[in-house]
Amino acid sequence: MEVFNRYLARRILEDLQGKMVFIGGARQVGKTTLAREIIGKTFRTRYLNWDYREDRDIILNARFSPDDELLIFDELHKYGRWKNYLKGLFDKKGKDYRILVTGSSRLDIYRRGGDSLLGRYFYYKLHPFSLTEIVHRGDLPSPFNLEPFGTLNFGEGKRARQKLEELLAFGGFPEPLFTKKDDFLRRWHNMRLERVIKEDIRDIENIRDLSLMQILVDTLPSRVGSLLSTKSVAEDVSVSHKAAASWLDILEAFYYIFRIYPYRKTKIKSLKKMPKLYLCDWSEVKDMSARFENMIASHLVKYADYLYDVLGYRAKVYFLRDVEGREIDFLVTVDEKPWFSVEVKESGKKVSRNLKYFARREVIPYHYQVVLEEGVDYEEGGIRVISAEKFLSAFV
Repeated sequence: MEVFNRYLARRILEDLQGKMVFIGGARQVGKTTLAREIIGKTFRTRYLNWDYREDRDIILNARFSPDDELLIFDELHKYGRWKNYLKGLFDKKGKDYRILVTGSSRLDIYRRGGDSLLGRYFYYKLHPFSLTEIVHRGDLPSPFNLEPFGTLNFGEGKRARQKLEELLAFGGFPEPLFTKKDDFLRRWHNMRLERVIKEDIRDIENIRDLSLMQILVDTLPSRVGSLLSTKSVAEDVSVSHKAAASWLDILEAFYYIFRIYPYRKTKIKSLKKMPKLYLCDWSEVKDMSARFENMIASHLVKYADYLYDVLGYRAKVYFLRDVEGREIDFLVTVDEKPWFSVEVKESGKKVSRNLKYFARREVIPYHYQVVLEEGVDYEEGGIRVISAEKFLSAFV
């Protein structure tokens, strides 16, 4: 398996000098590798996993060595009083130890009692591998500037295209991506889903019938890129609307799915509609058009989270649908101000009619039609039609 210095490593090392650092992300996305093999090698490190009895005893009794410089707590959120525990440890021992906490749920939103940790930590969301991480490109567009697009030279372009096809086929999770075997991918899907539902979620949430949640999860790949109706989900699984809504929230909290919501500002008369659904692992999506759209969505959300977590910009990803039904797949904003729109197509032969309409409105500075077709890069009516490997090479 290839070894990468993940995109968040440098900033996490900087933040550990004065704060605790929390790293959340999907199961098997690489959090433990980042913590132990990249961050941990910089310090004398003690790694402690709440799932192991011996480690739990060390945690609860605070039996740390004076020689330890970095304490890594994995899955500590499964301890009901984890926030109080960390607050006390940081307030008393924060000058003696650097503290790094990882978990397969959203550590920034879980409120299982205890005092607030506000001001004591920085939170990072670790995303699957993206094209830029694999081809090791360092240029990154700042808000309202997209100059790095299209700067691949010939050699980089060929390699980027190859890596794009691998990402589309195997997803961005390290093991299947670098193993590159279809049978391994299928077995890995089964194992990961089993562990997410029957271990992670079961340990935290009180769900009476996990088999029904499994049925719900099985329906999700076919819903990717579509408006998500909780009512429809509930009817398909034969559960209450409340249960379906709760389960979708849980699946999002455990980084199995994410939802993108409509942009609602008045300059663009958008409808208050349902969100769109996407999977954190796009390789589970069978339909190629939907999988491609999901991959683009994942790259954009990763970039927006990077801008927020690392640089402090309030960046978000929406989709756009006006009152006449004209729709654009994605709209990236900073401080709720439109920055650029993205329409995803397999072919670049025809420019999207909806993109043309919104380009004439002059509300959104940049418009892109991102296509799966190789070797496309031209501009028409203020819209840049560009192959995915060129477009995605500009992000983190």
